[in-house]
Amino acid sequence: MDQIQKTGGLALFPFLVFVFIFLGAGIVLNDFYALPSPVAVVCGIIAAFLILKGNINAKVDALVRGCGDSQIVTMCVIYLLAGAFAVVSKSIGGVDATVNLGLNYIPVQYLALGVFVLAAFLSTATGTSVGAIVALGPIVVGLAEQSDTSMPLMLGALLGGSMFGDNLSFISDTTIAATQTQECEMKDKFKVNFLIAGPAAFVTIGLLLFAGFQNDATQAVLPVTREIEFLKIAPYLLVLFLAVYGVNVFAVLIAGIVASGLVGIVGGELDVLLFSKKIYEGFTSMTEIFLLSMLTGGLAEMVRQAGGIQFLLSKANKFISGYRSSQVGVGLLVSGVNSAIANNTVSIVITGPVAKDISQRYHIDKRKTAAILDIFACIVQGLLPYGAQILIMLNFTNGEVSYLEVLPYAWYLYLLLFFTVLAILTPFIDKFLQQKPVLAVTKEAVVN
Repeated sequence: MDQIQKTGGLALFPFLVFVFIFLGAGIVLNDFYALPSPVAVVCGIIAAFLILKGNINAKVDALVRGCGDSQIVTMCVIYLLAGAFAVVSKSIGGVDATVNLGLNYIPVQYLALGVFVLAAFLSTATGTSVGAIVALGPIVVGLAEQSDTSMPLMLGALLGGSMFGDNLSFISDTTIAATQTQECEMKDKFKVNFLIAGPAAFVTIGLLLFAGFQNDATQAVLPVTREIEFLKIAPYLLVLFLAVYGVNVFAVLIAGIVASGLVGIVGGELDVLLFSKKIYEGFTSMTEIFLLSMLTGGLAEMVRQAGGIQFLLSKANKFISGYRSSQVGVGLLVSGVNSAIANNTVSIVITGPVAKDISQRYHIDKRKTAAILDIFACIVQGLLPYGAQILIMLNFTNGEVSYLEVLPYAWYLYLLLFFTVLAILTPFIDKFLQQKPVLAVTKEAVVN
């Protein structure tokens, strides 16, 4: 069978075309989400056909093989089901019910703490930090204006809670991308991830609790909320329970979709036809990330066959001296790409294959690699001044609060970075993984 000719570092050029077009469009248009990412990937694929040496049939074969890789297809199907669950559950009032539940039980002096916890749950349940910020942002700004609570503090809590859930959620596109590129189970990545993110969240809660002691806000400022509808929150809880319990992700998401549909039909928000339309609306909401993942898989296979991945690894080896530094290298790799394109999911999809090779070469447990990829992408995305999360959140303040004012209160993200570095430099996570081994990694492989 014909093969693409090895061209070393030149093989990386199509990837650079993709990144620079995506980055350049964001800078020129002052909006990093204006140019659809699949279009930028197609430009990279065209560059690959023009630059890489070899038979055109070999290039087509590599592209199609990469697009149809089992991990890529699995990732794409999970995206579709996650989108369907998110849209159906939102259409029955699940998001509103969650917000109302939180507001009914948050004491005013602890508004920031309540916002963090509520945003964490909502983003974990829905799989999107942007969705949590859009749902809670106007409410958080309004409460801050009506009370004596610092608005930058409230926004920092909202940002931290939203990124906590996005990083851990089983239906988050970043989790899907990280686990599928590293070929590990979501529940295993969740356990490793929570051992790092959990302490960061608990310390953040402690800091926000202390901040609440200093708050003299009055009880009269809370808005009157509607009656709490626990049944509409039940599908979220069902998905979280089944996922943590270890049920197959496809079964989990289908169960969540069916549960949300039944609740909507019983409550009168949906009928069977509208339910089916909402499922399809969920599918179409994931079109961009679906196409991005598929096309990037094809581009990555072309680059791999041309020797680009191997060239990158050989260069990385000059800066990586061992087991610990290789984990730092994975974090810096995804952070650098995320800083360039301001999209944490795209950055994981791009760097995932390289991270997998580094992980295998230096015997990093793939569950830990998946967690590191997702966490570093989460941290950078949350702190980028041109990231969607910050831009949307600050837009709700109508210019009253600046990025630099919120930055000191992004406590959770700083703590997450601290505990991640700690997890890399200390053997705690490795010992945990030794007790729960996977076939690809032996006990000897995870020691320094």
